[in-house]
Amino acid sequence: MKIVVTGGLGFIGSHTAVELQNSGFEVVIIDNLSNSSEAVLEGISRITNKKPLFEKLDLREKDKVADFFQRHPDIEGMIHFAASKAVGESVENPLLYYENNLSTLVYLLQELTKKDKANFIFSSSCTVYGQADKMPITEDAPIKHAESPYGNTKQIGEEIISDTCRVQKNLNAISLRYFNPIGAHESAEIGELPIGVPQNLVPFITQTGIGLREQLQVFGDDYPTEDGTCIRDYIHVVDLAKAHVVALQRLLNKKNKANYEIFNLGTGKGSSVLEVIKSFERVSGTSLNYRIAERRVGDVITAYADTTKANEDLGWKAKSELDDAMLSAWKWEQKIRK
Repeated sequence: MKIVVTGGLGFIGSHTAVELQNSGFEVVIIDNLSNSSEAVLEGISRITNKKPLFEKLDLREKDKVADFFQRHPDIEGMIHFAASKAVGESVENPLLYYENNLSTLVYLLQELTKKDKANFIFSSSCTVYGQADKMPITEDAPIKHAESPYGNTKQIGEEIISDTCRVQKNLNAISLRYFNPIGAHESAEIGELPIGVPQNLVPFITQTGIGLREQLQVFGDDYPTEDGTCIRDYIHVVDLAKAHVVALQRLLNKKNKANYEIFNLGTGKGSSVLEVIKSFERVSGTSLNYRIAERRVGDVITAYADTTKANEDLGWKAKSELDDAMLSAWKWEQKIRK
């Protein structure tokens, strides 16, 4: 079965491509290389002993999206990762995010709905919940006003899919709202590879640990949490990648209960920024140079998942602990800096 992975050379996309190929799927990767490298293909190939098909394509170009579907009429499913994803950057450049995250989704759905049947997995985010009133966060938690344009694109993206599924019964879709992906493949062949200054915590930690960055900033230590720093649900990227395969198989095997479903993906446990730093210091044996800085615009205080629905309905559960993920991220950092 041919499965398309958009943004498949990115952090989560590349790990999902590995798990798809290991499960016997034929993978076609679409990526515009704006925040990734074609060298990731080699890492995927070394892990799976098979090179996925790759097309450099900017999904904002509607005609080229249509052309891709004409050349690949045998697509059985699509997993859509391609999007800009940094909260801070989205606050500074909202129009980039609205164009890149929403027009691309519309163009893909327009082509998918032309097929007799289509299976679509959407890379969503816990940012759709904003600052939730209760922890852990269930799928039924209210969707509040987004804290950032990035979060808003995920909210609107889900609404676009829901509205489309309501009238297009040939489309089956699942939105996976994941919390904070971290870590790398145990082989250290692929991992998180941000271009420029990292926007996410863990690569900034590992780059500081190895000496590439002078110091890590912790944005705020006066939040109403146990140690004053923000709390997130950090999930190992390989666990997350496997969940995408399980979700896709659910649609292919017609096990879905509706033609649009939503699942939270996390560990069900929250860890503070300082706890993540301590985990890194524990597994690496390295003392991290960090300082407390002012709060960052757009950050929610606490967010961790209720994973009951994913565990019971989807039949998936995260297996790795925080230390496992931090160790794999550190091994990846050490490898790419050799």
